[in-house]
Amino acid sequence: MERVVGALLPLAVVVAISPVPIVAVILMLLTPKASGTSVGFLAGWVAGIAGVTTMVLLAGDPGPGSGRSSVAASWVELALGGLLLALAARQWWSRPRRGAEPGAPQWLAAIDRFTAVQAGGLGLVLSAVNPKILLVCVAAGLVIAGGGLSGAEDAWSVVAFTGLAASTVAVPVAAYAVGRRHMAGALESLRRWLTVHSAVVTATLLLVIGVILIGQGLGGLV
Repeated sequence: MERVVGALLPLAVVVAISPVPIVAVILMLLTPKASGTSVGFLAGWVAGIAGVTTMVLLAGDPGPGSGRSSVAASWVELALGGLLLALAARQWWSRPRRGAEPGAPQWLAAIDRFTAVQAGGLGLVLSAVNPKILLVCVAAGLVIAGGGLSGAEDAWSVVAFTGLAASTVAVPVAAYAVGRRHMAGALESLRRWLTVHSAVVTATLLLVIGVILIGQGLGGLV
């Protein structure tokens, strides 16, 4: 169990520090419909992370107590690690050059017109369809599936991974609900910082986790 948790932690951190969903929820919290859209986005974000991880777990679980390492899972981890390294290189080379104004996805400009349902759909798309997050959730599902855990331990692992991965979206939503009058300035400052540095942050995280996945894959094959 400890080995599985140790392997899940860096994967969850990559999802948690992904800048796009954080910027999206911050922008929602700065709109007149902040309460409804932010909660909807959080629900979709959590559902996507948990859903993909659970589906991969169910597809790759060799059965409780088997304890056998899956060679196929190790090869998949190697492939995912290579893909993440390629995404990291692409993110790094496409980053804004010094002095250039960083661009933002066009859909971010439409967030102030979102309903709670639309925000939930956006959260689901960003977690279950976005290639970077999808790859990490697939890797997490494979880690849990290859751990030879009981059904209860599998479920706890999915909950723990999802909780940590979604924490950086959940915390601003909860903080806004408690002290919304004092949040606007801090949220705007955080949004500006993430907008400027998101490419570098994302590239670094993809590089680190890509290396980790390749190491785990090689370890399973040795």
